[in-house]
Amino acid sequence: MDSGYHNSWNVPPEHREDPAYRSAGRRMDFAQAVFDRRSALGWSSAELARRADLAEEDIESIEESRVDPTPELIEQLAVALDSGARLDPGRTPEFRT
Repeated sequence: MDSGYHNSWNVPPEHREDPAYRSAGRRMDFAQAVFDRRSALGWSSAELARRADLAEEDIESIEESRVDPTPELIEQLAVALDSGARLDPGRTPEFRT
């Protein structure tokens, strides 16, 4: 029986090449990476904000995929997260211990 809900996403190939689609994907991946590392450290968003010298609202915006990951922001967060960051063009930034 069809419940009316999506059980998978089928994105046409031409949409995958759309700059807006790719940008949204980078923001979502960046948000997940920041959230995962912060959670692994057991920190609140307020603690990360303090360590990164950002407002808590900025951390929330990052983790809600509303901020584009710039090299400067990635570096600032990597230092605050006591982590290294790997930047590879076309791939999501990766934080590691």
